[in-house]
Amino acid sequence: MFVSSALAFSVTGSGPPVVILHGLFGSATNWRRIAEGLSDQRQIFSVDLPNHGESPWTDDMSYPAQAALLADFLSVEVPESPILIGHSMGGKVAMTLALQHEILLGALVVVDIAPTAYPHTHEPLVEAMKSLDLAAIRNRREAEMQLEKAIPEKALRQFLLQNLRSTSDGLRWRINLEVIHRQMGALTGFDVTAAPCVVPSLFIYGTQSDYVTPKTTPAILKHFPKARLMALEGAGHWLHAQEPQRFIQAFQEFADALET
Repeated sequence: MFVSSALAFSVTGSGPPVVILHGLFGSATNWRRIAEGLSDQRQIFSVDLPNHGESPWTDDMSYPAQAALLADFLSVEVPESPILIGHSMGGKVAMTLALQHEILLGALVVVDIAPTAYPHTHEPLVEAMKSLDLAAIRNRREAEMQLEKAIPEKALRQFLLQNLRSTSDGLRWRINLEVIHRQMGALTGFDVTAAPCVVPSLFIYGTQSDYVTPKTTPAILKHFPKARLMALEGAGHWLHAQEPQRFIQAFQEFADALET
């Protein structure tokens, strides 16, 4: 992991650049399989967004603030206009950057999210994580047992607990739960005013997810009139983890078409 312009990132492969942005409670490591799958033809920059992974903590998680940090990162670290991939929260950061700094991008891939506000709230997850007495927990297994009642879904518990790390002072969170909790309204919303972005855009979503539906299509096309929508049948919100090969194939077909 490297740190530049207040964002941590890793790089693999060589060729035209691709930048990957994870979702809320995630990190660049969640996208390792996709990064490796794309790195034989492209240079992949996997980024930890603010208050996540190895990136520094900040008090402002608004999408314009995150997009500004990302713009600085691209200007310093990425040699040419990349294809920007963003999932969920990372997709909203990517869309904000595209709308406010279109010149920095070659193309946009948004994964299972739309440029709109959502009724979803993740506050119960944050509250459950904050309730853990880390001083009394020796390992991730004990933490998982304590979260079982509040978060019954095992896969979700294990995903969240990837954010626990061991330090000389015991277990600590790698995510800034206080700021995430305080700014949850901004994270579930999307309040960006800008002219439409006309870079080539792919919006790929899972049919078992409720984040991208016919009701969100007008918002997508309003902000991204050149958007192409693609459904992955049977996939949910974490479609890149559930269907990595189908995701890689969809990305490669989109990227290859840009070069013809």
